[in-house]
Amino acid sequence: MMGNTIWCVGKNYPLHALEMNQRPESSPVIFCKSYNSLVMSDQTVHLPTFSKQVQYEVELAFLFSESLKLSHITVALDLTARDIQNEIKKKGLPWTTAKSFKQSCPLGKWKEYHPQEQIHFHLTVNDLLRQKGNSKDMIFPIEELRTYIIEHFPVCPGDILITGTPEGISDIAKEDIAKLYLNDEIVGQFLFT
Repeated sequence: MMGNTIWCVGKNYPLHALEMNQRPESSPVIFCKSYNSLVMSDQTVHLPTFSKQVQYEVELAFLFSESLKLSHITVALDLTARDIQNEIKKKGLPWTTAKSFKQSCPLGKWKEYHPQEQIHFHLTVNDLLRQKGNSKDMIFPIEELRTYIIEHFPVCPGDILITGTPEGISDIAKEDIAKLYLNDEIVGQFLFT
């Protein structure tokens, strides 16, 4: 089942909004990544040549089923060309160049999703803990996000929802190895070049 779009949520964790010097919003902030920006687990990620500061943002990811329920879960990286994004923001322009470049969405292996009260996830880079999060800390919970996106956008089966990052974003560099964990189980590993 192939999708068309990766639906992304911004500023969905209060401490991440603070570290970005922003306030949480009263409704979800939604932007898109191209489906072709996906990189599956165990593949090499080639950093873009046009950016000098690519940052990682670890996020829970969900797969839309044929009935537009959330059928599978994993962990993703929303890679961001932060230097490019900062320049774009100053001009009030869309974020596409900073968010939807080639290989900007490394994605772990899918697991069947069973709704639960808390889902924890984390990211290591070179085996050092860099980010950790828990779904209970989201401003907009998972099912509320699913409903909002379906009401507002042309969601298709196979589309992906990534639900925002907790605090702790930082730079990723060539030769770094990132590992994605879902409830302490590794679901993805990527080498950056």
